[in-house]
Amino acid sequence: MKPSSFDYSKPDTVDEALDLLDTERSNSRILAGGQSLAAMLNMRLVQPTVLIDISDLSELKTITIQNQTIQVGAAVTQSELLAWDQVHQQPLLEKVLPWVGHYQTRQRGTICGSIAHSDPSSELPLALAVLGGSIIARSKNGSRKIKISEFQIGPMQTSLKDNEMVTAVHIPIASTGSAFAFKEIGPRRGDFAITAVAAASTKNGVLVGVAGVADVPTTKHFSYTESQDPKELLNAFAWELEGSDDVHATAKYRRNLVRHLGSDVINEVLNAVS
Repeated sequence: MKPSSFDYSKPDTVDEALDLLDTERSNSRILAGGQSLAAMLNMRLVQPTVLIDISDLSELKTITIQNQTIQVGAAVTQSELLAWDQVHQQPLLEKVLPWVGHYQTRQRGTICGSIAHSDPSSELPLALAVLGGSIIARSKNGSRKIKISEFQIGPMQTSLKDNEMVTAVHIPIASTGSAFAFKEIGPRRGDFAITAVAAASTKNGVLVGVAGVADVPTTKHFSYTESQDPKELLNAFAWELEGSDDVHATAKYRRNLVRHLGSDVINEVLNAVS
């Protein structure tokens, strides 16, 4: 299939983009990397009358560290963040980014676009959920900071208003002595995960996040002694996530992956901090 007809606009500034977005509202779509949007246009899952291309806006192509957070602009690609010389300030990003799509798609796909797309199997929303990151949403009327836990409200659904766009994502840098782990199982390397699990050390345990099972990436904190089997602790969490059957895997298989991958990442984090 091919997209339905639409107008294409490439504004020179963010303010110009926001003016157009305020006028067109739900009739428009923001184009940054287009790696997900182009496929949805071709399948006519979305049929905007206007595409607003922000990919070349210089003010959205920055990566900075401010207030102990990595601040990534909406036009920064996944490959640019992976190649950034300070990406080691958040080790979970280093672990997750090579699993996002393929080498070719990372050259165009953006960090903010992946998060705004809000696919429940996507790696970057999972990482942001585990790290407690946030989104900067701007409209013609101003900007607001949205916690990731309040941003993703369902499969490919966010709390963005129809005149807002994501202009940046804020990712906390790692504290000294912290540890992280990530594993996923997918049909092929680079495909969306059947199940992905990430973990981060905390003061009194491990925070575990899961993508690909529930409608949104879901986290749970585990406080326990080293004598306890992580699989026992993960079993209840797996049932809480429920999951559903599809062409790739059954809900039962996904829950088993939560137990096994979760055990692996918990042990990896514990070994790193011991």
